[in-house]
Amino acid sequence: MDEKIWVGIDVGRHAHHAAAVDEAGTVLWSRRLPNDQHAIEALVDRVAGVETVVWAIDMTAPESALLRGVLAARRQQIRYVPGRVVHSMTGAFAGEGKTDARDAVVIAQTARLRGDLATITVPDDLAIELDLLTGHRNDLVAERTRGINRLRGLLTRIFPALERCFDYSTLTGLTFLTRFATPSAIAAVSDDEIYDHLRSHGVRRPTIPKMIDKARAAAAAQTVTLPGEATTALLVQHAATSLVMLTRQIADLDKQITEVFRRHRHARILESVPGIGTRSGAELVAITGGDLTSFGSPARLAAYAGLAPVPHDSGNRRGALRRPQRYHRGLRKVFYMAALNSSQRDGPSREFYQRKRREKRSHVHALIALARRLVDVVWALIRDGRVWLPRPTVERVSVDEVGAMAG
Repeated sequence: MDEKIWVGIDVGRHAHHAAAVDEAGTVLWSRRLPNDQHAIEALVDRVAGVETVVWAIDMTAPESALLRGVLAARRQQIRYVPGRVVHSMTGAFAGEGKTDARDAVVIAQTARLRGDLATITVPDDLAIELDLLTGHRNDLVAERTRGINRLRGLLTRIFPALERCFDYSTLTGLTFLTRFATPSAIAAVSDDEIYDHLRSHGVRRPTIPKMIDKARAAAAAQTVTLPGEATTALLVQHAATSLVMLTRQIADLDKQITEVFRRHRHARILESVPGIGTRSGAELVAITGGDLTSFGSPARLAAYAGLAPVPHDSGNRRGALRRPQRYHRGLRKVFYMAALNSSQRDGPSREFYQRKRREKRSHVHALIALARRLVDVVWALIRDGRVWLPRPTVERVSVDEVGAMAG
């Protein structure tokens, strides 16, 4: 058999399509296989006699989890060919048809022609667990945001003064609405009843008198009863109750994420970096699969995070840079928020940010520059296996020392 072949797999939910090409680009075979362990193992056995086999897939979504797991267990090389690249490369080959078999061949040919494709590694168990937990948390937060917006819309229809009173992104404001959503409901009860209701749901004592005063003022400002008030108030109360439960669910999930994250081998290092906490550290581990060094260099990690500008020259225009179009939005957010948080506290990060501002950089550009520097620092700390520990004396780590660490 050929000494080296490339196998491209077009991933599907119920079945995949695989195609193999040799060093000359000749298609050796093409076949469809179910998303089943025995079928995937049979495919690996088919090329067992080949000296070097490079596998390439176009998707790292859950549909490819079994495929990646079997290939990793058999110690196979796996390359990632993004779907956007497959779409672009399709035009380089004859024909206009769109089939799974054709896509599999394009994936294999792309892997043969390009040596810079990322290698897929199987994340460790904690990274997978954090990926599931942080993804679930993001879904719950998005659901909670939509719920708050709907709640505010309903409350504005019948009681706009109360809608302006409280912050309904907190349990305090939501707790009030679980019982009182109309001027008449507030006017019909005493201060002690409101106090008892709020206290029974855990609202802090010093906060309650101010809330009662605001609610009384809002009820006094509206004496008219609007159409549909009773039904709308009932919907508001149900929505507020659901949001209280959802908020507590998110809080419990945060505790679980913290507990799992702190069992990871890089947790202590990441938490020591200014601006990175347990939640952002957990997202960083989840996105990178728990192994930042798999990117090969901090520059590649920065490019994946969208923090490395790319040239945008044309004609007489030279030296123009722009943000890359293909990068991981979640990873960029982790480093950007870390830069934002650390720039607000005394230390080398703030010194670096202020230096960029003195160089006439805008606030956003200075934060992006700091985020890029934090990529280098995180990479250096994990590579060396040490935490960010300023000297125990009052002397702080300087900006130049941060650069030396990254170098």
